[in-house]
Amino acid sequence: MLQRYMHDIIIALEAIMSNKLKSMLTALGIIFGVAAVISMLAIGNGAQQEILEQIKMVGVNNIVVVPVLANDKEEASSEGEAQAKKFSPGLTLADADAIKSVIPGVENISPEVSYNSVLLYGGVRYPAKVQGVSVDYFKLYNLPLEYGVYFNAEQDKYGVPVCVIGSNVRTKFFNEVDPLGKFIKFGNIWLKVIGVLKKTDITVSSFDNAGVNVYNDNIFVPVTTVLLRYKNRAVLNKPSGSSSAIFVGGGSIVVRSGTASNAETNYHQLDRIIVQMEATEALNSTTEVLSRMMIRRHQGVKDYEITVPEMLLKQQQRTKDIFNIVLGAIAGISLLVGGIGIMNIMFASVMERIKEIGTRLAIGAKKSDIVAQFLSEAILISVSGGLIGVVLGVLLSYLITSIFEIKTIVSVISVILAFGISAAVGVIFGYAPAKKASERDPIESLRYE
Repeated sequence: MLQRYMHDIIIALEAIMSNKLKSMLTALGIIFGVAAVISMLAIGNGAQQEILEQIKMVGVNNIVVVPVLANDKEEASSEGEAQAKKFSPGLTLADADAIKSVIPGVENISPEVSYNSVLLYGGVRYPAKVQGVSVDYFKLYNLPLEYGVYFNAEQDKYGVPVCVIGSNVRTKFFNEVDPLGKFIKFGNIWLKVIGVLKKTDITVSSFDNAGVNVYNDNIFVPVTTVLLRYKNRAVLNKPSGSSSAIFVGGGSIVVRSGTASNAETNYHQLDRIIVQMEATEALNSTTEVLSRMMIRRHQGVKDYEITVPEMLLKQQQRTKDIFNIVLGAIAGISLLVGGIGIMNIMFASVMERIKEIGTRLAIGAKKSDIVAQFLSEAILISVSGGLIGVVLGVLLSYLITSIFEIKTIVSVISVILAFGISAAVGVIFGYAPAKKASERDPIESLRYE
C-alpha cells in the first residue's frame, strides 16, 4: 500500500518538475502569504517585548503624582482663577510622608526632584540631569548596580552629598579610572560617587510623561541633599503674604510673609512622587483614595495630576495587539488567495490531463490513486512554497529591523503556524480538484479531444 502511494507521489513530483514555471507561479501566493504572516507576527512580538520592557522600566504597580503648572495666568479658566485664590503648598515631601503613613498597601515610595545642569570633573564639563530621589527609587524602577552601593536611608535623611551615576556619566568622566570615592561637581556642590548603574539599551524617551527615565545619562542624589544643598523651589517661590512649613530631612523650614515678584511659576518642591503598591488589584481603589487625600492636603486646589503608567502602557499594548491582529488578518488573506490560486491551477491541470487520468484508470488505477496523485501535487506546491516563505519571512523580519529600526522577534511558534497553514491550504484547496479528477469516467476521458 505504501509503495502504491509513493508511486502516486512520484508521478505528482514529475508533473511539477515538467511544469516548473507554472508550479512556481502557483506557489507565489503561498510564498508571500507565509512571509507576510511571519514578518507581521515578528513585528507584533517585538512590540510586545518592548512594552514588557517599558512596564519593567516604569516599575510594577506604580502610581505617579506630578505637579500641574500654570504657565500663563491669562490662559487660566475661571475655575482655575477661583482655585488660585486659595493657598496650596504644592507637591512637597510632606505629601510623600503622608502617603506612606496613611495609605495602606504601599510597598515603596520615592519623592523626586530633577534639575538640568553641568557636571564638572577634572576640567571636563558635561550637561546632565541630577535627580533627587529616595532609597526606594532603585527598587521602584528595578535599577541594577554594575558596582558600588546605593545611598542609604540615613544619607537621605541628613542630606549627605553622595551620588549614584549612570553608565554614560561614568564613560564620560571615569573611562580610565575607578569612579568610586571620586568627587564630581554639580552646580556649586561636590558629590561623592558611591555607585554606578548598569547600562540599558532601552529607548524610553516617549514614555517620560509616564514616569520613565533614561537613566544612563543621569546622576542620582538623595532628595534631601538636593533640597538642602542645591535648590528648594518651595522656599524660593512662595507667593507674597503666604507662610507654610516645608519639611526637609525630618526638620522644617518656615517661610514667613515675603515678596516674590520675580518668583518662578513653579512653586512645587517636588517634580514627582512615585508610589508602588503591593498588589495590582489595589491600583484603582488606591488612586481614588490618594486623589481625595491630596485634594484635602492642597486646600481644594487641584495643582497635581495622578496617573498609573502601567495601565497606560497596557492600554498601548492592547492597541498594538489590535493592530497586529489586523496585520495578521491581512497577511492571512494572502494565504487564502494563494490557496484559491492552487485550486484554480489544479482544476486547469485536471482539464489538461484528462487523457492521462483516463489511461491510469483504464490500466487499473483506483480512484484513491488519482486523488493521491493530484492531492500530492497540491501539497508539494504548498509545502515547498511554505518553506521558501519561511526563509523569506525571516529575512524580511531582519530587513525591517535593520532598515526601519523596528524591533522584530521571529518565534518558533509563528514559523510553525505559518508553515502549518500553508500545508493545510494545500490539503483543503487541493482536495476538490483531486476529487473531481478521480470521478471522471475512464472511457470518456480516453475519448476526450
